[in-house]
Amino acid sequence: MSATTALFAILAALLVGAMSPGPSFVLVSRIAVTQSRANGLAAALGMGVGGTFFAGLALLGLIALLDQVETLYLALKLAGGVYLVWLGIRMWRGSNRPLASSDGTVPRDRAASRALLFGLLTQLSNPKTAILYGAIFAALLPAAPPPWLVLTLPPLVFMVETGWYAIVALAFSATRPRAIYLRLKTALDRLTGLVMAGLGTRLIIEAVVVEGDTPIVMLLR
Repeated sequence: MSATTALFAILAALLVGAMSPGPSFVLVSRIAVTQSRANGLAAALGMGVGGTFFAGLALLGLIALLDQVETLYLALKLAGGVYLVWLGIRMWRGSNRPLASSDGTVPRDRAASRALLFGLLTQLSNPKTAILYGAIFAALLPAAPPPWLVLTLPPLVFMVETGWYAIVALAFSATRPRAIYLRLKTALDRLTGLVMAGLGTRLIIEAVVVEGDTPIVMLLR
């Protein structure tokens, strides 16, 4: 496989991975529909930064460390699970709060920088994403990748991750999805809170109940 072919294959695999439903999708869509299009795009930017970070780790070979040092991998898993549970509880507790101020604007404390931070932390909260990057690179990168490929991958990964979640933010910040959300706010907030807490609980359980398997075996089940 040529380096150019490998590049397109990697980007296609990463796009499919990004499009898979998960906490990142839930968070970006919720921020877009509850706050503003700008904040949704900021969260998408956070997802891109987090994805680029994982891509950099994979290219540096540090993902192999997570596979070999089981305690480190499980600690990251536990921390990510706790964060997602906290985020889910936060969503549930805020389900009865009004969405906007009296003039219809987004509350001041919901700044784009805060949305970006939530996006980044949510992307980084799941170490399985890091393993996914490592697996894709290990499978598709040439044995001796040319320097241009190594240098090109991180910014392209950023574009793929940010681009997909930007599409999600644009879709969910449209007038109709927002109107539907306003009618069903309490129920939808509680549902998304349960989803996030459920995903976090699953990570915590996987981190605690190892059953003698290696992290990679647990991941591939």
